[in-house]
Amino acid sequence: MDRGVALLPLGQRFEVARLPERLVLAAMCTTDPQRIAVLLGRALNGPVIYDNLAMGGMYYAFMRPRTGRAWEHKNVTPCLGAGSYLGVPRLDRTEPPGLHWVIPPRFEGDLCEPATVAALISFGLNASQEAEQ
Repeated sequence: MDRGVALLPLGQRFEVARLPERLVLAAMCTTDPQRIAVLLGRALNGPVIYDNLAMGGMYYAFMRPRTGRAWEHKNVTPCLGAGSYLGVPRLDRTEPPGLHWVIPPRFEGDLCEPATVAALISFGLNASQEAEQ
């Protein structure tokens, strides 16, 4: 069955930050998927996909290549680059079930700023820690 997913090599045109769902939910202060899409769009201003079948749910924020060399959040949210591959849905696949775009790319070369993704991760980690206390 055709699922409309292409396996793309990472590292040349873009890398991705793999963001656990629990971290994104903490950072966005909501579990509503439509609200998350709006807030992620505002926060990251770049393309993001969601895979609800991967390890309890994963978001993937697309960033410029070679970000991983200076990525400070490797233990929590790895930056996947050269030597990695990512399943990417068709551009028109913007709803569940399965792998879909939360924020599709708007133009060729549309990417999230690494500093913005890192700020979202830090905020989500802090929110998670505060919620546990």
